[in-house]
Amino acid sequence: MVLLQKSRGVPRRRAAGVTLIELIVVVGIVALLATVAVPSYRQYTMRAHRTEAKAALLRLAANQERFYLQNNRYSLDPDVLGFVGGLSEQGVYTLAIDTAAGVTQDWIAAATPTPGGGSNGTDQTADTECTSFTLTSAGVRTATPLPNGVNGRCW
Repeated sequence: MVLLQKSRGVPRRRAAGVTLIELIVVVGIVALLATVAVPSYRQYTMRAHRTEAKAALLRLAANQERFYLQNNRYSLDPDVLGFVGGLSEQGVYTLAIDTAAGVTQDWIAAATPTPGGGSNGTDQTADTECTSFTLTSAGVRTATPLPNGVNGRCW
């Protein structure tokens, strides 16, 4: 018969827990992942909010054609075409319309980021890849800065 000996009545176990070195390693890994993920997420959200400019310009083109059918001319006022204050739906982009090189029957519309952002808290002024978008009455789509804007990743 084997007798188990107890040290002072309570068997001792090794203390379980996390060492300081293990904690520092985990915090370092989380910090490394955050430095990679945050800029990628920011770029993703900028690309997603560009759709507001593109949708506004396409809606403006449709409204221009409707206005032309009724008035036999194009409008240079975004307010007349349904864009209150010349802003896109959430106010992230400001719209401007001009005539194409002095030709009164053609137009060029531009969408540029609104300084301070829109009503949804989005500020696209930091988007350096696709700063502004343009659409002509002929359907030509461009974005600045070039060359990425011409039928590139912007449109």
